[in-house]
Amino acid sequence: MWERIAAEAAAESPLWASCLLPNHERQLVAVFSPLGPEELALGVETIYEGYLVHYGRSRLFSPGDEDTALLLGDYLYAHGLVRVAESGNVAAVSDLAELISLCAQGRAEAPADGRDGDAAAWAATAARLGEGGLGDARDELRVRGRHALLEGAAREAAGDEAFELARAAHARLVG
Repeated sequence: MWERIAAEAAAESPLWASCLLPNHERQLVAVFSPLGPEELALGVETIYEGYLVHYGRSRLFSPGDEDTALLLGDYLYAHGLVRVAESGNVAAVSDLAELISLCAQGRAEAPADGRDGDAAAWAATAARLGEGGLGDARDELRVRGRHALLEGAAREAAGDEAFELARAAHARLVG
């Protein structure tokens, strides 16, 4: 999975190729894809890599400046959504687009506070990818800044241990 993300980005642009970390510095740890459908893992981790380029420490890339990071992160978001769209699962594409929007809003309004809410949003989305039913929980985070409903949905769908592993890995990558 990791080699594919890196190779396709490098093939897309020499700029993305120049941003790749050396192999020995890459952190090849799947964070949220283990909570969801295996056939969508590559798309989920590509999108999460875009999120990390924007808001955390990328596992594969080290952009040289903020402009490059913004463009690379957006490329990875788009490329991940295309991967998921190729599966034919339109609801999953919608869920992931909603997740990207929700995290961007949270980071714009309260960057430091977005971490816990983002973890819950990522985990719930991955665990219930394409199933729907997260609208009220997302609204609770978007409007009131509360992530308890999303966390509950993630724990229910993925289990407590899987949720805690994903949240801990996320915390290490976003600080």
